Amino acid sequence: MKNKILNRLNRTICGFAAILICFSLFSFTSKDIVKKDTVVNNSYKLKTIIIDAGHGAKPDNAPPGHYSRGADGSFSSERNVTLALALKLQKAVEKDIVGVKAVLTRSTPDDVSFERRAQIANENKGDLFISLHCNSLSDRVIRERVGTKRGKAVYRSMRVPDRSGKGALMLVYGLHRSREEQNAIKNNQVDESGLDGDALDPDDPVVAILTAAYVRKFRKQSIKIANLINDEIVGTDGRRSEGLREQGIYVLCHSAMPSVLVETGYINNPDDEQYLNSEEGQTEIVNSIVRAINQYKNQMEQVTAN
Repeated sequence: MKNKILNRLNRTICGFAAILICFSLFSFTSKDIVKKDTVVNNSYKLKTIIIDAGHGAKPDNAPPGHYSRGADGSFSSERNVTLALALKLQKAVEKDIVGVKAVLTRSTPDDVSFERRAQIANENKGDLFISLHCNSLSDRVIRERVGTKRGKAVYRSMRVPDRSGKGALMLVYGLHRSREEQNAIKNNQVDESGLDGDALDPDDPVVAILTAAYVRKFRKQSIKIANLINDEIVGTDGRRSEGLREQGIYVLCHSAMPSVLVETGYINNPDDEQYLNSEEGQTEIVNSIVRAINQYKNQMEQVTAN
């Protein structure tokens, strides 16, 4: 009887010891897993930036696709200004931002379809998409009195250039919005804008899927980089800006990464056109974007110690 009690006691002690050993091993392993997961979750690195020079001259015998020649000023065209800016920005990014590669969607005057631009961005596994454009206002229609007929004034309608637009504008992708998203827009001071240009059909099932994916993964980062660029243009360069707007733009939605379209200025405004075509103006724009990218990179790569 005594031996049975001793044997049972020994088994109990051994079992308890085994539990303690297992618990210790489990605690050690769990701690390692937490540390490993923390590193993985904060291992984002900004490696590739896609620089998109908006518009271009439509190539001869171009395949079907979405093309747009862009806006014109009194002596220059959007397609040439954006290409000059893109080439300068590519050099500046690779010179001033360590470990980052810049890929152009076009490096010649020939246009590239919206579909191909997005494809280039995704094929190169871009981490950030920056599309460069020049803004322009449509002509205004005015009524001018031209005479009198049978005692009544006679008017005619005529179109006159509207050169009142001035300054930069940031566009981020937006289409369908829930109440929560509308509140986020308000909190981030993002204005709404109507669809134009390469606009998307909100009833298209493919667009709905892409929109949901974009909102879920890239919206906050897109607004972040747009705000940073805008702050540099206004705060450092002292230029006017119309802020941020949401717009349903094909190339922003179909590029699977945070993205912003930068309207660098109004090419049909005489002052802006001179600035956009000057070496000083182009250098300022490029430097502002590079500073913003550096801030974005530092913020996104920052590891928070737990």
